[in-house]
Amino acid sequence: MNVIIIEDEKPSARRLGRLLADLNIQVSVLLHSVEESVEWFKNNEHPDLIFLDIQLSDGLSFEIFDAVEIKSSVIFTTAFDEYALQAFKLNSIDYLLKPIDDEELEVAVEKYKYLQPKKEKIAIDFEDIKKLLVNPVEREYKKRFTIKVGQHLKIINAEEVECFYSENKGTYAATTDGRNYLLETTLEGLELDLDPEIFFRVSRKFYINIKHIKDIISYTNSRLQIKFNTYNGQDVIVSRERVKDFKLWLE
Repeated sequence: MNVIIIEDEKPSARRLGRLLADLNIQVSVLLHSVEESVEWFKNNEHPDLIFLDIQLSDGLSFEIFDAVEIKSSVIFTTAFDEYALQAFKLNSIDYLLKPIDDEELEVAVEKYKYLQPKKEKIAIDFEDIKKLLVNPVEREYKKRFTIKVGQHLKIINAEEVECFYSENKGTYAATTDGRNYLLETTLEGLELDLDPEIFFRVSRKFYINIKHIKDIISYTNSRLQIKFNTYNGQDVIVSRERVKDFKLWLE
């Protein structure tokens, strides 16, 4: 299998390469920009599979497809919100949400292997996806959560949650009163419920509320540590792959 990665963040590209190596897949080429990719595709045989970041340093990766007819299968890697993910699903596109999970990567690769012998082409409507990225459909987000506490049901407002986190296979809401409530869902299950202007997934373990950030501290390996007004459980670390998007989200 001939595989290339198009990704402008070198740490993310190296990590993806290592995860693919664990699946016995070797990456033949690593590209970092729209311009570099267009030039490469014009002068080289196209690979079987492309792992493609959406937002590159010099523009959206869709511009590559505007300039060159790509004959490869594509698996997107993206840090965009759920609107983009809904578009990918509607168009039957494989995608991986950053930071990339090794199990999700394996599933995506297996899907490619399943489709490849059938010669099935995936229809990609880039214009529809770009419209959703620029002008996402307005939707309502959860304003409160109902939580079972013993024999009682307790209602907590989303604005009271400093962070959602996973621990010991459970998902918890840490609130401003210093309590931690077990939820009957997962962090992935919360994805469509949380307002992306207020909540951000900084790692595989944490969604944080921007309104309750007390301090942001430089951490090892170019990462960041988040401190809250109340929550003081696990260290809340912005993963290296999410630092760039986190800084953009803060603004």
